[in-house]
Amino acid sequence: MNNYKNKKVLITGGAGFIGSHLTKRLVDIGAKVTVIVKYNSIIDSPRLLKVWNKINIIEADLRNTDSVSEMKKMNYDVVFHLAAYNHVGDSFKHVFENVNSNLLSTVNLLNHGPKIKKLINMGTSEIYGVQQKLPFDTREKPNPMSPYGVTKYASELFSILKSKHTNLNLICVRPFNTFGPYQSEKAIIPEIILKCLQNKEIKTTEGKQTREFNHVDNIIDGILFLDKKIKHSLQPINIGSNKPIRIRDLVKKIHKYSGSSSKLRIGDLKYRPNEIWNMQANNKLITSKGWKPKISFDNGLKSTINWYRDFYKLYLSKHGTFKNL
Repeated sequence: MNNYKNKKVLITGGAGFIGSHLTKRLVDIGAKVTVIVKYNSIIDSPRLLKVWNKINIIEADLRNTDSVSEMKKMNYDVVFHLAAYNHVGDSFKHVFENVNSNLLSTVNLLNHGPKIKKLINMGTSEIYGVQQKLPFDTREKPNPMSPYGVTKYASELFSILKSKHTNLNLICVRPFNTFGPYQSEKAIIPEIILKCLQNKEIKTTEGKQTREFNHVDNIIDGILFLDKKIKHSLQPINIGSNKPIRIRDLVKKIHKYSGSSSKLRIGDLKYRPNEIWNMQANNKLITSKGWKPKISFDNGLKSTINWYRDFYKLYLSKHGTFKNL
């Protein structure tokens, strides 16, 4: 049975990478979807083009208390809170933007926003930081190593605090690295794919650090699965495959699958400060309830490369539509 049919759903960050995939999925299964965007314009939210006329749009900035207060009289069955500043490396240069986008926005939403029956708070694997044990378990003490990780953890803690003092049902999810269509090239997978498709030289660190990468459809499946299976939990829940890969091996796979002639210069770059060397999800909690990834890493990577190949031809190549405007 579809438990989202006609359900009133609010998605913050719905024009973002993961948020836009979630928005389209919920529209497809019949939910009454409202999305918060900074500007009520499809030009600023191109990821939502296909569903723009099927969703309700609220123009608001969650960092602005007055803006959020305009929603006080509204009410929602479930809110998926995905709005965030989400670049780990750049977060060291934009600390206050992280605090405002990741923590203040959550405080405003829960203190001054609409009436909410249930909140799905989107955390991140970066909350863990450096850990002594693998895979990462939500019972271990977080040790975030970036302003991004710190502020996302703070957002999670505030959500838990608010839930303890109200009747708000809550699930805090911690998805591990995600990839797929429409992702910004600031993320490593689309960055490397686009360079490979253009046969540009690729410089990386030695790439000995490991990460696990999950296709966005698997992450969306996991979020909706947990919402269906769990009414309320103060214990955060990982969503991930528990299958890490070294960054150097990731780069080589993309290079191979894209058929690129790019020169690989692995080891030319220095590791970033406070590098996290290993990240891997303990996914026993979610898998014990019956969830498992449907799309394998390799199949997901190949389909994502094909999507960016079409994207490149249409928008970036010298024969592409936008190049001729």
